[in-house]
Amino acid sequence: MHRLLIQQLEQHFGSADALPAAMRPFVEAVSAAYVKADADFELLSHSLEEISGELIQRNAALREERDEQRALARRLEDAHNQLLQSEKMSSIGQLAAGVAHEINNPVGYIGSNLNALEGYLDDLLGLVDHYEQAEAELPTATRDALAAQRERIELPYVKAELRALIGESQEGVARVRKIVKDLKDFSHADSGEFAWANLHEGLESTLNIVTNEIKYRADVQREYGDIPRVECLPSQMNQVFMNLLVNAAHSIPDGRRGTITVRTRNDEAGGAEGVVVEIADDGCGIPADHLKRIFDPFFTTKPVGKGTGLGLSLSYGIVQKHHGRIEVDSEVGRGSVFRIFLPVRQSV
Repeated sequence: MHRLLIQQLEQHFGSADALPAAMRPFVEAVSAAYVKADADFELLSHSLEEISGELIQRNAALREERDEQRALARRLEDAHNQLLQSEKMSSIGQLAAGVAHEINNPVGYIGSNLNALEGYLDDLLGLVDHYEQAEAELPTATRDALAAQRERIELPYVKAELRALIGESQEGVARVRKIVKDLKDFSHADSGEFAWANLHEGLESTLNIVTNEIKYRADVQREYGDIPRVECLPSQMNQVFMNLLVNAAHSIPDGRRGTITVRTRNDEAGGAEGVVVEIADDGCGIPADHLKRIFDPFFTTKPVGKGTGLGLSLSYGIVQKHHGRIEVDSEVGRGSVFRIFLPVRQSV
C-alpha cells in the first residue's frame, strides 16, 4: 500500500489494519492510483531534466556558434581592410614605378650632358693653359690686362671649382639613378610566384627608400651575415622591412639621435635551413601590456592621423605567408628588436 495512503488511514482508523473489509478494494485502487501517479511524476521529472539538459547544451552550442560567427566576421573585416591596404600599396607602387620611369628620362640626358660638359671643360681649360703659357710673348699692356682679369675672376679657384661642381653633379645624378632603381625594385609588383632573392639587396634598396625617415633621427649599423638567397616574394618582404625600419625610426624620441641596427644570420636553431633578419633600435620601447596587441589590425600607439595600425599586422601576415614567424623583444626605455625567421626554401 502507498505510504501516503497508510499515513491517512492511520490518522482516521489508528492503523491500516483496522480498515473495514468493505473499504479495502477501494483503498487498494486508490493506492494503485497513487503509485501510478508517482511513476508518472518521476517519468515527467526525468523527461524535464533531459529536456533542460538538452536546452542547456543547445544554448551553449548557440553561444559558441555566435562567438565563432563574430570572430569570423572580425576576421573577414580584417581581411577586407588588409585587402584594401594591399590594393592601396599596389596603386602607390604603380604610381611610384611610373614616376621613377619619368624621372629616368631627364636624369639620363642630364647625366649625358654632364659627361659631355666635362669633356668640353677639359678642352677649354687645356686651351686656357696654352694661353697662359704663351702670355709671356704678349705686349706688356696686354699681359697686365690679362693678369688683372685673371685676378678679378679668381681663375685658379674657378678652375678647381668647375671640376668639383661637375664631379658633385655627376655624383648627384648617380644618387638619383640609384634612388630611382631602388624605387622601381621596391614598387615592382610580384607575379604571385616565389622567386629566389638576395635579402641584403632588398634591405639596402629599402633603406635607400626610407632614408628620409631615418637620417634625421638615427644612424644605421649593418651587421650582415653570410646568408644564402631566399625563396620569397621580394617586394612583399621589402614592405615588411620598410614597416619595421620606419617604426624603428619613429620610436627614437625627439631631441636624441639613436641607432638602428640591421642584422642577418643563418637560423642555426631551426631544424630546416633558414635565415634570421633582425631590426633593432634603442628607442622608447614597447610597454608590456601592448606587446600582445602590436600585431592586431588597427592597433597603434601613434597619434591620430600618424598611423593606420596596419603596418605590423600586414607584416605579420606576409611573414606567415612565407611560412616564417616574427618575434619581438622590447623593454621600455631601452628599445626593441624585431626578429624575422624565414625558411630558405618554400615547402611545396
